Amino acid sequence: MIAIIDRGKNLMGALYYNYHKVEKEKAQVLFTQKMIEAPDGSYSVSQLANSFELYLLANRKTEKPVLHISINPDPKDSVSDADFSSIAQDYMKQMGYEQQPFVVFKHTDINRTHIHIVSICVDEEGRKISDQFEKRRSMVICRSLEKEYNLISAIDKKENSQHFTFTPVDYKSGDIKSQMASVLRYLPKYYKFQSFGAYNALLSRLNITVEEVKGEYNGITKQGLVYFALNDKGKKVSSPFKASLFGKSAGYTHLQSYYEKSKIVLKDHPDKASLKTTIEKNMQATTNEITFINRLQQQGIDTVIRRSKEGRIYGITFIDHSSKTIWNGSQFGKNLSANVFEEYWNKDDKLQCSSHENMSNSKRDQSEKIDIGQAHELFNFLDKENIQNVTLENGLINALGGLFSSHQGQDYDEEAFAKMIKKKTKQRKR
Repeated sequence: MIAIIDRGKNLMGALYYNYHKVEKEKAQVLFTQKMIEAPDGSYSVSQLANSFELYLLANRKTEKPVLHISINPDPKDSVSDADFSSIAQDYMKQMGYEQQPFVVFKHTDINRTHIHIVSICVDEEGRKISDQFEKRRSMVICRSLEKEYNLISAIDKKENSQHFTFTPVDYKSGDIKSQMASVLRYLPKYYKFQSFGAYNALLSRLNITVEEVKGEYNGITKQGLVYFALNDKGKKVSSPFKASLFGKSAGYTHLQSYYEKSKIVLKDHPDKASLKTTIEKNMQATTNEITFINRLQQQGIDTVIRRSKEGRIYGITFIDHSSKTIWNGSQFGKNLSANVFEEYWNKDDKLQCSSHENMSNSKRDQSEKIDIGQAHELFNFLDKENIQNVTLENGLINALGGLFSSHQGQDYDEEAFAKMIKKKTKQRKR
């Protein structure tokens, strides 16, 4: 089981994100504590927001008072609604939020049923509830709850990451925005990538692409991101979605900062050397692109290749799902750069083309030699007395013309001879 903790300023954004799924019948309000409830037991966003109002008004100095926590059992776990409610209460109590108002939403929009908890991290007097060693405490609590509720266990952080699976967007299933949100909100928490290209390569495996947009507002240049859903062929199949719809982690500013942090982590990453060796061995053991990609995929490594309109490889990216890292080929060294793969996979085609061209040239040269040889024989045979009795066939007139015009200087006797042959040929055709 994995718990992901987000902190922010926008309470309404967190509530709308969850309640929108309730309206789409992809989620339900599973449990509430200290929340205003309507007489018929229903809830609305404004009603839920009012339950937190006094806490926010009392807030003293906490910059990000809103808590948005997701708790994700393994997809193979079968958890009842009663157990989900109990897990949420136990988790909040052990994290120090047992006296806080909170609402629990159960999400069923993807094949991994999970819960979201929206709460506040300041008490009634506006004091911040301690978040010291928060992630460490959260992991310990998750291990304890796994045992208590007989859930599939994740031993350490690395193993946790392996159990957390991302489902590619299926535009035919509808509610594309929610499907994309379930990916974009958490992807940077699990994978390390240090460039926009690497990020897009990872997204492409999940049927998503992102593009940068630039503009000016009051003379100030603004930059942002828009996301699209893709079909299985990599073609856009949705309208653009602004990054702000998916939270801070999907935005331009946050990702720029994330790239820099990832560069530091990946510079001396312990899995880099072994990953490079694996790619090199598979490259040496294969002679074509498809076999190479399939072999790496069997070892948990995806390969994303970028091509120009002419089909030339200009970029290659490797996604290692074991270490949750993304690398451009050139980061391992020049021997794994895009140009090397372009040459390596297409060398046979180029050799065949070269061989075919040489054979064509050889045949053409041989043909020309035959024609020129025949022309020389004809030239020696012909004279003014017998020229009218000669029948020219198989384009020898062209060979004669070529032979004569190939000299650098002009030979007027030869030109006259060629004209005479042409004239006789025309007369004979008539």
